[in-house]
Amino acid sequence: MKQPSTIRPATGKLGILLPGLGAVATTTITGVLLARRGLGRPVGSLTQMGTIRLGKRTDERTPAIRELIPLQKLEDIAFGAWDIFPDDAAAVADHAEVLEKKHIDAVREELSQIRPMKGAFNPEYVKRLHGTHIKTAATKADLVEQLRDDVRTFKKESGVDRMVAVWCGSTEIYIPPGEVHQSVKAFEAGLLANAKEITNCQLYAWACVLEGVPFANGAPNFATDFPAIWELARERRIPIAGKDFKTGQTLMKTLLAPGFKARMLGLRGWYSTNILGNRDGEVLDDPDSFRTKEVSKLGVLDTILQPEINKELYGDFYHKVRIDYYPPRGDAKEGWDNIDLFGWLGYPMQMKINFLCRDSILAAPIVLDLALFMDLAQRADFHGIQEWLSFYFKSPMAAPKLYPEHDLFIQLMKLKNTLRWMVGEETITHLGHEYYD
Repeated sequence: MKQPSTIRPATGKLGILLPGLGAVATTTITGVLLARRGLGRPVGSLTQMGTIRLGKRTDERTPAIRELIPLQKLEDIAFGAWDIFPDDAAAVADHAEVLEKKHIDAVREELSQIRPMKGAFNPEYVKRLHGTHIKTAATKADLVEQLRDDVRTFKKESGVDRMVAVWCGSTEIYIPPGEVHQSVKAFEAGLLANAKEITNCQLYAWACVLEGVPFANGAPNFATDFPAIWELARERRIPIAGKDFKTGQTLMKTLLAPGFKARMLGLRGWYSTNILGNRDGEVLDDPDSFRTKEVSKLGVLDTILQPEINKELYGDFYHKVRIDYYPPRGDAKEGWDNIDLFGWLGYPMQMKINFLCRDSILAAPIVLDLALFMDLAQRADFHGIQEWLSFYFKSPMAAPKLYPEHDLFIQLMKLKNTLRWMVGEETITHLGHEYYD
């Protein structure tokens, strides 16, 4: 990325398009509407509540991130969405049962006005969902054109000046990139031929990039991590990012694994299981969709611990991940982890974690931050893969042949240093020698 000489100001309104108007999307929207009325706090949002140190520790310069960087104000955001069911955002929020009625009722009128556009959806890729609010077309190329028309219509009707899209839809079955994904030309031919390898989420990502809309992928699907869309994003100078929001159990792994590695503690095994009862849990009850999520989750430890380098400590650990659909739990996800460690002289130790979290409550600030940072990236003329946003993803994207960074603390340093660099402030190494020379 070239350092921007200027960052275009965040003037006018920003449209945030959300493919998938479910629990995560409606929790995000409701939270933003409440926050801009002063009726709720956007806890968990780096853009709204985070600070950033500038200069030396002795300089005592620690502004809020939103004061340093020209981010879009919450007051000037409009939401749009696609979904395979026709319910408005208020009805979806009621059904999701993530938020208390008092919070939904406080902004119900605004929520009820957000009605989803028809989804581009083939149930072949998400077998547990059977939508009723779906586009029809002869080819996948036609579906892309319909999605592009949706983007233009939303811009005209909402009066927004710029747009970003954040995928909040379901996990699709595992289909790795193939020949059709290797170039723009091959992908366009695949759209016309209804290639099976082109899934629902890829239609949205392709349409948004063609329309100049930055796209961030919040699911483990292959929406933005294949050569054809990298090529298109470079040509159109559009930022893309992904994949899979880092919320519950994987968030804990990216906190703990760097600590084990820092102290040179060995790992024999890490067993993880989740129960959840929301739409995501229902979708992941299908083995083919779970496979996509499993691949996203399993890569974290290998990348952080680097067993090929630290063979004695991490060369032979066993890593198991399970997700079980349990309807009574709803959106209140529970993660159990059993970690078998060893220390001095190989003596065994154990750590057990029981994380009772709320899936959409953890995801909502990520959606907001990604939307605002992706808009910032475009105004700074960043394009292609936005690795500096890896902080938000289970399976972050990086340049081809470059392994992704999973360590949460390195990810945060990269993000904040990128913000410093964007505005001409000195990046921080934490070396600290200058205080003692």
